[in-house]
Amino acid sequence: MPSPTTAPLTAEAALFDLDGTLMDSEPRSQELWRRLFAAYGVAGTPGLLASFGGRRSGDVIAEQLARFGPGPTPDDLRHALRRLDAATDLPEPQLMRGARTLLTRLRDAGIPTALVTSGGLAYATHHLARLGVEAHFTTLVTADEVTRGKPDPEGYLLACRRLGVHPRDTLVFEDSAAGIEAARSSGASCIAVGTPSPALAAKTLAVVEDLADTPVILRAGGTG
Repeated sequence: MPSPTTAPLTAEAALFDLDGTLMDSEPRSQELWRRLFAAYGVAGTPGLLASFGGRRSGDVIAEQLARFGPGPTPDDLRHALRRLDAATDLPEPQLMRGARTLLTRLRDAGIPTALVTSGGLAYATHHLARLGVEAHFTTLVTADEVTRGKPDPEGYLLACRRLGVHPRDTLVFEDSAAGIEAARSSGASCIAVGTPSPALAAKTLAVVEDLADTPVILRAGGTG
């Protein structure tokens, strides 16, 4: 539970990243990238693979293309990644601790929520339904709907337009450096999820490992 001594936050809307924020998908994601690199005989260090967090797979492939040599095209790598993602032995993403509790509190406070993910629409809707939280979201912004992925703020700005709110009146929940930068660049305040570096944490309002520990959020202009 949030500490009663923590001052409540106010927001007109709450925007959520998906991977690493609402669901713990990083073990699956990093293993998927590791397998892609290994399939082409390319070394992928844990630090490099972790740096892909929060970003669109197409952007990562374009950035890393030279590592794969002159043979494979971006389309080849995207198709290979999709094939690998169908493997049944990959870790299954689970809801992050406290996610259901926080989403319920936001709903009860009358605060609309949006999902802003670097994943595609099919990916996002599949996992939201599988985890039983799809009804909490007023709108989804996915990788297919923006021309520039995180750390660009385009996705968060689009979500705000759809909800009819100004970014400065929203709270964003993010776990990655790219996502936190996207939130800040949009003008929104950010709550970091997980264990960010001290430098990254300093750019946020708060850090929570369990989403249920998020400070109380009241709807701006209302009584909560």
